[in-house]
Amino acid sequence: MDLFQLEEFTSHAGNTLPWKIECDALSNYDWTCLAEMIMEYEKRPFRAVIGIPAGGNMLAFKLAKYCTGEARHGILIVDDVYTTGKSFKDFIDTNRYDRGVNLLCWVVFARVKPEDGINALFQMPA
Repeated sequence: MDLFQLEEFTSHAGNTLPWKIECDALSNYDWTCLAEMIMEYEKRPFRAVIGIPAGGNMLAFKLAKYCTGEARHGILIVDDVYTTGKSFKDFIDTNRYDRGVNLLCWVVFARVKPEDGINALFQMPA
């Protein structure tokens, strides 16, 4: 399986796109490395990490060892690919986090510049 696939597919937001980033192609070791890379940049402590299903689940699993478990720290929300931001918005709206909860958001690949508050490890040019 290839990480980058030149084929049309429909995004979470319902958009037809000409190519896909297929993160199922990443190995266990790749996910470990990506988690370590994120932790080089994310200096804020977090009490828990949650992956946006299903793409963010493996990344969340790899980042779980960094959770403090302390209620005063934020919650890290992660996903594999950011296209429009709909997955993040839907996930946050569905889970109805209290306004006082500090949400830290990371994505591995961003097809566009993410909205403020969402960090991308790799971002496609605008």
